[in-house]
Amino acid sequence: MASESLRPRSRKVKILATLGPVSSSPDMVRTLMQLGADAFRINMSHGEQAQKAELVQSIRALEKELKRPTTILFDLQGPKLRVGNFKGGSADLVKGEQLVLDGDTALGNSRRVELPHPELFESIGVGDRVLIDDGKVRLKVLEAGERRIVTEIQVGGRVSDHKGVNVPGVVVPIPALTEKDRADLIFALDQKADWIALSFVQRPEDVAEARSLIGDKAALMAKIEKPAAIDRLSEIIELSDGVMVARGDLGVELPPEDVPPLQNRIVACARQFGKPVVVATQMLESMISSPSPTRAEVTDVATAIYDGADVVMLSAESAAGQYPCESVQMMDRIASSVERDQVYEARIHFTQTELEATTADALAGSARQIARTISAKAMVCYTSSGSTARRIARERPSVPILAMTSSQAAARRLGLLWGVHAVHTRDVASFEEMVAKAKRMALRHHIAEGGDRLVLMAGVPFGTTGSTNVIHVVQLIGDELEGYSRPEA
Repeated sequence: MASESLRPRSRKVKILATLGPVSSSPDMVRTLMQLGADAFRINMSHGEQAQKAELVQSIRALEKELKRPTTILFDLQGPKLRVGNFKGGSADLVKGEQLVLDGDTALGNSRRVELPHPELFESIGVGDRVLIDDGKVRLKVLEAGERRIVTEIQVGGRVSDHKGVNVPGVVVPIPALTEKDRADLIFALDQKADWIALSFVQRPEDVAEARSLIGDKAALMAKIEKPAAIDRLSEIIELSDGVMVARGDLGVELPPEDVPPLQNRIVACARQFGKPVVVATQMLESMISSPSPTRAEVTDVATAIYDGADVVMLSAESAAGQYPCESVQMMDRIASSVERDQVYEARIHFTQTELEATTADALAGSARQIARTISAKAMVCYTSSGSTARRIARERPSVPILAMTSSQAAARRLGLLWGVHAVHTRDVASFEEMVAKAKRMALRHHIAEGGDRLVLMAGVPFGTTGSTNVIHVVQLIGDELEGYSRPEA
């Protein structure tokens, strides 16, 4: 089983599976990975830290067993804006009537309710919209004061205690990290998380604050879920290591028809920066309770892959649904089918990525063209930080990318990068050793066979971050692994 597990996926897009109540056992984690999950998301919005520590142990044990770097993303909850409590636990809000939101802690009713967020009173103005319970109830602000907001109920319905509040188009002056998030962040870093997903990002300063706390202990992913973030998208992506298109929250604050073009824009912008981009939320939503997705959901997943996303994500489908295994299998089959499509390569290059005026970028672009011209079987790179692999992946080559690194942290973080199969291995000391090891690893990991050609990229002197300056083409000899069977550290 261990040797079989070393085979890279035949597809290039990655699958990020959320772990939860139905997928928390070591056996289920192993099964999901064998069925196609490339990385695992741990959602800090639910459950206790002790439970999350057990998940990490299961994943790391699996990594050791299968000798394959495995990626863990911790998703921080972020601020949650909510109404207060109602007398009797709920109230029916009637269209056309008025509802007052205030700072009074008294139990609410159909005419008023507490809004326990002083920051909102400072930000909301006349004409703004207030959404309750994921937009099921919609209010329009008629009067706005320091401690009292009068609204007209435009779409009514029953609202119960602590339902969520959204204020589209308003930059809320609260930090993206709550006290709970800070505690969860310390815990995640103690658990050696590979990626941290930051919720409620509205501006670049939110990312900068998180970066100052994380340092280089983990990669930072900004979740684009607030419309305010779109206005400063490039700045946010530049400060992040990757981004997530959190379509569920975007779809609450924006008209549904605005989400698809925004998704396309975010993916394209991340591609320009060479940062991995995850498309998330409700991708196979019906598979929470059904063994098969709708055709619309299949098309939705396929569209994200055609757009060039690095990762597609499963949320409740794999965390709490009735068919977690089938959901991963379906995602894998959709991705594989799309990548077999003859127009796939042309579609993902519809977004043109401009090379920066650096040696590393110039070599990455040239290496992709060389691989295509000589029909190479794969591209191989040596990388200490992962930056060389990211540059190559941004070019979306038609062949797999074998990334070798002496950094276990870098190998794990590369699990969210399109087309990359990462290998944690000892460093090399010479050009000859580099070539020999590249050949062995390509054969051992079933990337290539005897007679195939590889395009190698590396930096000389070895082990120097940012020194990529070599392209080398080699041809494999079939018996190069003959007599060598011991796995290499």
